Amino acid sequence: MSLWDHLPVLVVIVPLLAGPMCVLVERPRAAWGVALVAAWLSFAIAAALAVQVVDTGTISYELGGWAPPWGIEYRIDTLGSYVLLIVTAIPALVLVAAKRSVVHEIPEELIARFYGAFMLAFAGLAGIVATGDAFNVFVFLEISSLASYALISMGRDRRALTSAFEYLVMGTIGATFILIGIGFLYMMTGTLNMQDLAERLPAVLDTNTVRAGFAFLTVGIGLKLAMFPLHLWLPNAYTYAPSVVTAFLAATATKVAVYALLRFLFGVFGFEFALREMPLDDILMILGLAGILTASLVAVFQEDIKRMLAYSSVAQIGYMVLGISLASPTGVIAATLHVFNHALMKGVLFLALGAVVYRIGGVSLRDFAGLGRRMPWTMAAIVLGGLSLIGVPPTAGFITKWYLVLGTLEQGLWPVALLILLGSLMAVVYVWKLVEAAYFEPVPEGAAKVREAPWSMLLPIWLLVGANIYFGIHTEVTVGMATQAANELMGLRP
Repeated sequence: MSLWDHLPVLVVIVPLLAGPMCVLVERPRAAWGVALVAAWLSFAIAAALAVQVVDTGTISYELGGWAPPWGIEYRIDTLGSYVLLIVTAIPALVLVAAKRSVVHEIPEELIARFYGAFMLAFAGLAGIVATGDAFNVFVFLEISSLASYALISMGRDRRALTSAFEYLVMGTIGATFILIGIGFLYMMTGTLNMQDLAERLPAVLDTNTVRAGFAFLTVGIGLKLAMFPLHLWLPNAYTYAPSVVTAFLAATATKVAVYALLRFLFGVFGFEFALREMPLDDILMILGLAGILTASLVAVFQEDIKRMLAYSSVAQIGYMVLGISLASPTGVIAATLHVFNHALMKGVLFLALGAVVYRIGGVSLRDFAGLGRRMPWTMAAIVLGGLSLIGVPPTAGFITKWYLVLGTLEQGLWPVALLILLGSLMAVVYVWKLVEAAYFEPVPEGAAKVREAPWSMLLPIWLLVGANIYFGIHTEVTVGMATQAANELMGLRP
């Protein structure tokens, strides 16, 4: 076998090995270099895998040469390659900005360990996407979660410690639920391979054990993806974590959890059982809409901009959950598209907030007074990211909202379509608060002179801004892959 044949496992192994290497080199600059090289190498591997999947179809990699279901399988299909692209691209860009930001926010003696934990979290998320084994999903979930708790706890504010502990408690409950659910499925089928599970489960779907396993998995993954009302850990975690950690987690962690939900609901249980026989479609629709409206309303009244965008993330997760609840190709396309598009927009916004913290030291609304004149490039990126969040054409956010509204109207759910538009209008309100402060309020008297963010921070921010606009105009790649993924999940021929 050539190195090319091992790409499905290398996309996980490269960041996994880089984690301990960052700690061993000790020096902050060297640790950053190791992490940066590993992240970009992983992104290159993910891009090669995406091209390979488009050309040849689903990739199956047998770990150790043991054929599934006896051995562990790494399986990259259209959905997996699509999510892997964003899971590897965001950390690669975040690490470019991290060199300045991390030195500013984290004590020097912790920096090497910070990069070590960052790469372990990255490897865990890539592993969840790449593996075709249900138990491995749990293992990689724990690797990424434990590293994330450590990353959040390194925030400058002492409340970062309590936020990390709160996330640890709720994350552990979620992981326990997932493990119990997987255990119930194994009890009934004798297999952990997800493809094998999908083939064996139809014979035992009518049992209470499988129904219980389904319930445990749904609630456990719901906790991990911060689905309303299981989102209580997210606002504090995003608010008090170091800036680059917030950008990394907001753009990847919850998206991977949405991927896991799609994989189990559609790929393992089958949408007819998951969203029809079990009335999960109605439950997800109610929770999705509640998340959109409630979190958007709370975001409107926030003075801390990181907390505002954290609640916005809960609302955006509501859109993904709503798309899944439609149990239609258009709905699944909308949910899959939003996994990608939301990562782009939140990457822009939280990285830009990191630049503001670097220059000003805070991100409360009063810190934004006159910021449009003091940091014009950073503030312009925040405005464009906010427009994508609202769903204004020609940004990527518009494409998601379009497909979501289309999916609801296909099923005659026009009141739901109106509520989606209401959620977008509420986003206008909290984004406008930022714009008003930055461009229409004067610079406070006696305020220190502030320079624009350094180019090393602006470069990844504006690359993501460009991606938001590019994928809002040229939708062939994202919509094409999302459509193919939805057809595969629902067992439809393209």
